[in-house]
This record gives sequence, C-alpha cells and structure tokens, in this order.
Amino acid sequence: MSYHISVRPGGFEFESGPDENLVEAALRQGVNLPHGCRSGACGACIGKVLQGELDRSVSENNLLTSEELNDGKALFCCARARSDLVIESVQARKGDEIVARNFPARIEHIERPAPDVLILTLKLPGNENFLFHAGQYVDILLKNGAKRSYSIANPPHDNATIELHVRHMPGGLFTERAFNNLKEREILRLNGPHGSFFLRDSDKPIMLVAGSTGMAPIKSIIEHLIHFDNQRPVALYWGCRAKADLYIHEQAEQWASTYDWLGYTPVLSEPLPSDHWTGRDGLVHRAVMADLPDLSKHQVYACGSPAMVLAARQDFTRQSGLPEAEFYSDAFTSSAPLTPSAK
Repeated sequence: MSYHISVRPGGFEFESGPDENLVEAALRQGVNLPHGCRSGACGACIGKVLQGELDRSVSENNLLTSEELNDGKALFCCARARSDLVIESVQARKGDEIVARNFPARIEHIERPAPDVLILTLKLPGNENFLFHAGQYVDILLKNGAKRSYSIANPPHDNATIELHVRHMPGGLFTERAFNNLKEREILRLNGPHGSFFLRDSDKPIMLVAGSTGMAPIKSIIEHLIHFDNQRPVALYWGCRAKADLYIHEQAEQWASTYDWLGYTPVLSEPLPSDHWTGRDGLVHRAVMADLPDLSKHQVYACGSPAMVLAARQDFTRQSGLPEAEFYSDAFTSSAPLTPSAK
C-alpha cells in the first residue's frame, strides 16, 4: 500500500509507503525535499501538512512548538503518511544531475589544528569526477554497516581532494579510531554527496552562522563565493567555546581582510582566563541579533549543534523577521556508538 503525496507550491508528486518517511520517499522518486541530519534535529525538513494525516515522530514534541504543531507543521524526515497528503515545502525541488554514490578515497594528510579537531584531506582516484554543491556532506561507510557523516569543507571547483573536519566525540565509533589509529594512506569508503544545505542563487545579503566544526560547510560556501567573484554582502559569525576552538581563525581573518564584501565575527561562549579574550562572547546567534536585529532581507545558512540551529531558526524567524523559507540549516548530531547517522 502506498499514499499519493502532492507538494505545493512546486507541483511535485510522489508515492510514499507506510514504513518510509516523506524525505526518503521523495528522494527515491527524484523529488528533493529539504533535509540535513535526517533525524529531525536540524529542522531543515520542516514543512506544513495542508491535507491528510501523518504518523508523527515523538521527537517532534521537543523540536516543534505547540503553535507550530497546531499550524500543521511537521518534520518530514521523521513523519510517515497515513493517507494521501498535500504538503507545503517551499524549498522542494526536482532532483538534479548530482547523485550520491559509493567511492574510495585515500587519506593524504591528517592535521590537528585544535586538541579535539582533525582535518582530513582525502585523495580521490585519478579518474574520479566528484560533483557536489558547496555545503553538502559525505558519509564515511564503516565495516559494521554503520556510517558517519561529515560536511565537505573544500569548494566544488577544487574537487581533486575532499577536506573533512572531524571533531572528537568520546566513545565515537569513527572519531576514536580517527584520533588514535588513523594513518595517512589508509583507504576510506565514502558515499555522497548528501543534503540540501547549500548556497542558493539570490541577490539577498548572506548571513553565515557556524558553531564549532559547523565551520566546515561554511568554509566551502565562502571559498565557492570567492571563486565566482561574489558581490553579495556576507557576514560570518563563528561560535566556539574557547579561543583554541577557533581552529581556522587566521584563515577567516584573512578572508575578511581580503574581500570587502565579507565580515567576520568570532564569538566565544566560555572563554578561558588564559585566552585574554576581548571579543564577543555568549551565544553566537544572539550576537547576530544584537548586530542585525532585522534579518527580513537576508538569507541565513546555519550549521552546528542541534541546539544552536534550533535556537537560531526560532529566534531569527520570530524576533528578527527572517522568512522561514530563507533559513537553511544543517545540524551535527551525535549518537550512540553503533547508530549509523551521526555527524
């Protein structure tokens, strides 16, 4: 048994079985509903049910407000159809020429720019033509069938290698190995690209909000903009705990000093006394709101922890006038060691 799903305003249609969520069903049939973490944590998949019934995930009660639930909002990467549906997803689009696939990559270089961050540079086979959008991610496929997802930090035009920023997660199925045993020249199996977190064409000013290694896809977006001689105003806010966590701080400062269209503001939530920090502190999205209380004319791209992304989405749209359709996000979710979907 399957249900017919109609998507407005794009006019897309697909079928969904009772045991698959709407994002999975749509992707399987060439319709790209917005998505990121695929666990509901990032909020990228939020849409509205106009007609029909859903089997909703329990997690929606924690990620959507009562007002949003009463308004028919749903997390499409969690919800399953229980009847034919008409849904609203402003950012939905038809699938493009870039499709996810498996491929090998050799570890060419391992760098540790911060105590709990690795930068992996992966070399692709000589005949490999890896296409992706700035901001997307790849899955590292592990031997037990699990996978771990990491955003691509290099831009699409520089695709002979793949750069990944890996933050240490104590007990993590991949990160424990990465920080203790991973060696250069090892082969990793990848699948990708994935995700609807990527730069959209527009004339609007861009607000980039990164938390910790959420800087990885933001770096890809910035270098993509540089390559194409961007003229749109761009503001980058990078939130970390302490100064040592700003692991590519000098590079971000260099971008801002070189390109007059780019501003950079680092924000520390828990600076150490030894940091002698005189810059901005507190929550990174609150620093954005203090500097730009009106975001009604902006596009926002936010990547970091689920808590940061959720707070930014709610506060930007409710208090700063940001249209919901102009908030693009991805969240780095953690999981138990054997759960196959953690970033």
